[in-house]
Amino acid sequence: MSGADFLSLCRRLREQAPRGTDERPGALAHLTPERVVAAAAGVRRGRSVSLAAPIETEPGPDNPEPASHRMTAPTGHEAEAPGLHFARDRFAMNVHGEVDSHLDALCHVIFDGELHGGVPASSVTPDGAGALTLALVRDGIVGRGVLLDIPRLRGEPWLDPGDFVTADDLLAAETAQDVTVGPGDLLFVRVGHRHRRRSLGPWNAAQARVGLHPAAMSFLVERRVAALGSDGNNDTAPSAVAEVPFPVHVLAVNALGLHLMDYLDFEELLPVCEQLGRWSFLCVVAPLRLPAATGSPVNPIAVL
Repeated sequence: MSGADFLSLCRRLREQAPRGTDERPGALAHLTPERVVAAAAGVRRGRSVSLAAPIETEPGPDNPEPASHRMTAPTGHEAEAPGLHFARDRFAMNVHGEVDSHLDALCHVIFDGELHGGVPASSVTPDGAGALTLALVRDGIVGRGVLLDIPRLRGEPWLDPGDFVTADDLLAAETAQDVTVGPGDLLFVRVGHRHRRRSLGPWNAAQARVGLHPAAMSFLVERRVAALGSDGNNDTAPSAVAEVPFPVHVLAVNALGLHLMDYLDFEELLPVCEQLGRWSFLCVVAPLRLPAATGSPVNPIAVL
């Protein structure tokens, strides 16, 4: 896709983006209370499954700055001493890395000096973000989740880095799985990133990975999707647009006000969906309440 075509697409999607409210801007406006109630009514078995990968603390080719975890107590011989003692620890991470499951706040993507809705990029300072922060989803994102499995559609274990998921792929996966993405849904697109990583070992995913083609974002607008998640980064590398390294992030977060979830893990959910013959479920997404933050580690839960 040329830079000019991308900018044209970006303008068109921005014009189609839901206006929402100050409390629920962008695509969250599609997620109405009535749709949440309908999603909850779809629970049949009471089976819950995590859509997050375990946070990794070891460095690797795709994780040069891994999360750190260390014990701060007990110290010395406290654990063996009489009386009450506590085990305590400290955790720190680079939220927007290439390994750990995380959610992007709407202040995460700056494009041409602006955040979503024309908010000036100057609202993001060294002290934190002043607008469109995680506070918008402090009560969580709860709705009907739909998993579209693209490797299953193509008869492959995974998609190779550099490949794209197109709108035609999404439409074909709907037909093959007998499910339809609808207004207010949380769309999860499996590309097989986690399965490939576990099978072949980690690689530099910053340079080579699978994601959606930018043109596929029109599908999400037409279906009025409320949030998007993938077991990859949602963006392909190398980029489909030479001038823009993360075009899907720009279109989703900046133009549409669509919260993204990167590097989820669907490998535990997949066999459950296949066993039940169901590809939709109640989904509960609960990011941390981090003041002025651009993102959060996240553990979405599917309830079937």
